[in-house]
Amino acid sequence: MYAVIATGGKQYRVEKGAVLRVEKLAAEPGSTVEFNEVLLVGDGDRVRLGAPLLSGGKVLATVEKHARTRKVAVVKFRRRKHYLRQKTHRQPFTEVRITEINLPGD
Repeated sequence: MYAVIATGGKQYRVEKGAVLRVEKLAAEPGSTVEFNEVLLVGDGDRVRLGAPLLSGGKVLATVEKHARTRKVAVVKFRRRKHYLRQKTHRQPFTEVRITEINLPGD
């Protein structure tokens, strides 16, 4: 069984036991989070599609850790204009493990 959820402005295809990185969530490591924006649930040949969301559908996950991605250089440059700005950026994320996919009526 798999589901497509939306969180942090992105969509993710998840299965039970999968580990994924999502935008940083305000939850402590070890706690359970609930994703209510379920767009689709598939189980073999049976696919349930929301319009746009499945009412009553939810996906439960456990927060594994909070961290930041690798460092990315941000450079703004204009040739021959004496203009150079250099910065770096590390995007924070939350790593979650999917524990349960629930649907109404199941």
